[in-house]
Amino acid sequence: MKIVADFLEAIGNTPLIRLRGASEATGCEIYGKAEFMNPGGSVKDRAARGIVTDAERRGLLQPGGTVVEGTAGNTGIGLAHVCRARGYRCVIVMPDNQSPEKYALIEALGAEVHRVKTVPYSDPNHYQKVAGRMAAEQAGAYWTNQFDNTANRRAHFETTGPEIWGQTAGRIDAFVAASGTGGTLGGVSEYLKSRNPRVRTVLADPPGSALYEYIRNGTLKATGSGSITEGIGIGRVTANMQDAPVDDAVHVPDAESVACVYRLLRQEGLFLSSTSGVNVAGAISVARELGPGHVVVTVLCDSGSKYLSRLYNREWLAQKGLLEAALAG
Repeated sequence: MKIVADFLEAIGNTPLIRLRGASEATGCEIYGKAEFMNPGGSVKDRAARGIVTDAERRGLLQPGGTVVEGTAGNTGIGLAHVCRARGYRCVIVMPDNQSPEKYALIEALGAEVHRVKTVPYSDPNHYQKVAGRMAAEQAGAYWTNQFDNTANRRAHFETTGPEIWGQTAGRIDAFVAASGTGGTLGGVSEYLKSRNPRVRTVLADPPGSALYEYIRNGTLKATGSGSITEGIGIGRVTANMQDAPVDDAVHVPDAESVACVYRLLRQEGLFLSSTSGVNVAGAISVARELGPGHVVVTVLCDSGSKYLSRLYNREWLAQKGLLEAALAG
């Protein structure tokens, strides 16, 4: 067993899990990068570590300082862990439409949580902009700015991408992932393309996001009217997504991602989030397009534990018109 020094060193080196059902259905080998096995429980642990250590190296975050971030949840959880390990105060600003489990978990980790009204990014009271102002108003505070801080993307270029390349022995044909900040998709795609330009990189996008049309046609235009997924699918191109070498995009309706989540649980014992469902559904779509015999990798972002009151609640699913999809999964 490998011994590590602290929380930060425990991040990464997660396994690839062969998704049996998806692989058999497509004739491809479809693997999920098990990011729910990170110590903070999600792929966002990598961004949290990368952004904080980058700020430390650049002298932007001093001992005893404060870290401030606007987040839908998982980056806040990762930052709360990293701040505990590093001795920083942590302040998290979140929109008021996230799962209750996320607020409770971040507060349990000792971070200060501020809930703000959910508004469009153009509104000055958008949670990301509120976080930026709060950091500017506090001495010794650093706004991690995960959406436009390219230390996020670099963390995936330096860790996630090389891990996937090594785990597949370079025999990867396609990488598929959703995008929130763009860090994972941008960084992994950049690394894989640097090793083999023929690797196909694809965005999996939920309803309500403008990125599907952006990747496909170069215009920011929402596809659909909103999604149950949290933390992915936005209406702008972040610095982490800017010029990312992404070849194509697939649109994944909520019914498809929910069915995928429940199928993974029932058939393979994987208890995952809705974003993971979007990713796996997207990977299946890409595998079918490529045809049998290819290797497709996606990201199992986090577990379902933060979504018990929603994604794993029958009454809530029924209200959203998604219970049938869950049962069919």
